[in-house]
Amino acid sequence: MRKTHLGALLAAALLAVATIAGALHPARAGEAPVYTGFLSNLAVGGYDPVAYFTDGRPVEGSSEFESRYKGATWRFASAAHKASFDAEPERYAPQYGGYCAWAVSQGYTAKGDPETWKIVGGRLYLNYNADAQKLWEENIPAHIRAGDENWPKLTK
Repeated sequence: MRKTHLGALLAAALLAVATIAGALHPARAGEAPVYTGFLSNLAVGGYDPVAYFTDGRPVEGSSEFESRYKGATWRFASAAHKASFDAEPERYAPQYGGYCAWAVSQGYTAKGDPETWKIVGGRLYLNYNADAQKLWEENIPAHIRAGDENWPKLTK
C-alpha cells in the first residue's frame, strides 16, 4: 500500500510540474517562444526593448506602457517607445525570443539577461551573463549563423 501511495504522489507531482511548465510557456503553437522567466510573463525582464536602440542602454519599462506580443507582456519607458515597438515589434524584440544568444548558438536555451546585451546588424541579442557574452563575442558572425540555424529546431 505504501508503494502505491508513493507512486501516486510522484505521478501527481510530475503532472503538476508538466501543467505548470505548459502554463508558463507563453508561445502559441507555431509561434517562437519569448523568454519571460519563471512565474512571469514579462519579456526582457520588464526592460524596454526600444531603449537599447534609442538610449544605447537597458532601461526598465513601466507598467503604464505595456503591449502584448507573441504571448508575452512587453514594457516601455515611454508612450513613444511603446508606439515604436507596436509599429515594428520584429525590429525591436531581441533575437531568439530573448534567450541567450550564446546558448542558442550551441544548440540549447538559457535565460537572457537584459543587462548583458549587444546590437549587431540592427538586431538585439541578449546573453546569459558576461562570461557567455565573451564566448559569443569570440566569433559573433559564426555564432549568429549557428543560432539562426538552431533556433527553429529549439522552438518545435
